[in-house]
Amino acid sequence: MDNKEIEAKIEAILFAAGEPVRASRIAQVLGVETDDIFKCAKKLSDEYSFDRRGIRLAQMGDSLQLCSAPEYAQDIVHALEKRKPPKLSQSALEVLAICAYFQPVTRAYVDQVRGVDSSYTMGILLERGLIETCGKLDVTGRPSIFRTTELFLRTMGITDINELPKLPDMSSDEGIAQLSSVIESLKSEDSRQMTIDG
Repeated sequence: MDNKEIEAKIEAILFAAGEPVRASRIAQVLGVETDDIFKCAKKLSDEYSFDRRGIRLAQMGDSLQLCSAPEYAQDIVHALEKRKPPKLSQSALEVLAICAYFQPVTRAYVDQVRGVDSSYTMGILLERGLIETCGKLDVTGRPSIFRTTELFLRTMGITDINELPKLPDMSSDEGIAQLSSVIESLKSEDSRQMTIDG
């Protein structure tokens, strides 16, 4: 089987699936190596981008998915008459950041970092598919442990959790100042956005 045929079959499988499919599963079905699937997927992805097509091939960890090109999001929303999902609250963003950077985590750990009860907020993130349970901690009470999902990676526009920006070293005054500066710039960006939207 030549690469063109592999590409066509990957495209057909991902189109029909409508959700992420593990590259290893596609390789098994097609009788080729997983590396060949990734190479062909990369070539397809590059072609979609170069030709300015309406679809993209996204890689999230070891899974692949066809999705719409982000630059056409507004057109899709208008065409399908779908309302934008509500933005995440500040508390939801805090919980999501803790889960992303320190995963896997328990709810108690998230509560400890934030200093408040996070059960409602974690429920919202679970409902939206941005975090998921990934087992139980082997201690008394066996609390659930949580991690981010492939939808989180896709939403963030990254293929692997290691692509998140590095946290500053909080053991030094310089690291704390750096984090404070980033937070302040995000706050001012939010207020500018509110002014533009308002």
